[in-house]
Amino acid sequence: MNPSRFENDYGFRRDSVRHDNWREAPWNVWAFRHVHEIIPTARIAATPGLAEEPEVSADALTERQFVVNGERRTVAQILQQTSTDAIAVMRGGRFVADFHAPHFTLQSRHILFSASKSVAGLLAGVLVGDGLLDPDAPVAHYVPELARSAFGDARVRHVLDMRTSLAFNEDYLDPNGIYARYRRAGLLDPRRDGEQPETVIDLLASLPKGDGEHGGPFHYCSPNSDVLGLVIERASGQRYADFASTRLWRPLGLRHDGCVTVDIAGTARSGGGLCMTVRDLARIGELVRLGGKVGERRLIPADWMTDTLTGGSVEAWRQGTFSTWLPNGKYRNKWYQVGNASGACFAIGIHGQWLYVDPLHETVIAKFSSQPQPTNDETKLLNLALFEAIAAMA
Repeated sequence: MNPSRFENDYGFRRDSVRHDNWREAPWNVWAFRHVHEIIPTARIAATPGLAEEPEVSADALTERQFVVNGERRTVAQILQQTSTDAIAVMRGGRFVADFHAPHFTLQSRHILFSASKSVAGLLAGVLVGDGLLDPDAPVAHYVPELARSAFGDARVRHVLDMRTSLAFNEDYLDPNGIYARYRRAGLLDPRRDGEQPETVIDLLASLPKGDGEHGGPFHYCSPNSDVLGLVIERASGQRYADFASTRLWRPLGLRHDGCVTVDIAGTARSGGGLCMTVRDLARIGELVRLGGKVGERRLIPADWMTDTLTGGSVEAWRQGTFSTWLPNGKYRNKWYQVGNASGACFAIGIHGQWLYVDPLHETVIAKFSSQPQPTNDETKLLNLALFEAIAAMA
């Protein structure tokens, strides 16, 4: 690589992207699509030789206008405002628009962050269909190392729906709290000087229970989804990446290998470490839209998909903190329900990763971003308004 050319293209040198700054702007623009160069990963193999379909111009989409917050805006303006790296739109099973920021292609992989959780929810459904996973079973039945942790008396269902009682504060900007330690265990951040190595399982096994009982309000805690990844591994008898390859990537016909970040013991970060192409993410959304089927082949049980798209507790959601920006929503099996007339659902990750599925309008939208801040409620609502407008376009 020519360092001077790299600097001209991105505005900084590659060697300025470090393990301790890769999620910060402006370095995140490059880092989010090159995570495998920063953190150890495990390959999720696709079927070799599957050709990608031709790219579809996004001009007809980006020039469209819609009204948001009383102001008429173009789609292009919203994409720029939300730091969009790529967006792929499917309608009726066909790609109808592809938008890419500079240096992004159909082959570029991007980290999903917490949208990874929703993929784990689908893989759990596969195991339920196999008869290998009981959502009502105790977590410790599958992962006995967690028997003395907060998860010791929790059930898999509590983990799936973010209704565990957990003394855990998910503060993305606190460099000294439990969430920072959680990141270090998953190798998302470098270990501090003098700090002993800690695995994801070590971290999970040390977490204390909160004040209430399991099964209470929706309480967003990423460790729940890493626990689910461990449950998937133990129930399937396969490494997480291998199970994702054999039961999702290959049968669904995803075109490109994915990867998932791993810790020092090789444990996959199922709660936020998946990396894949934007079109392959959209294809997962199309699987959800079609109720777990690809062609005539069923990959995920129909009742699991119905439950994912319509189940969940309204009361648990209303008592949770996310109801402030999604008042009519619900959460089930790692998927969010919008609560709108189209029955839309979505997966979401920090810094602007989205997979939006609108069954009524037969529309799927996958979106990668490099937003400077991890999360912002106004930006979430702007993205949702964008997706609803795109879905409603004739």
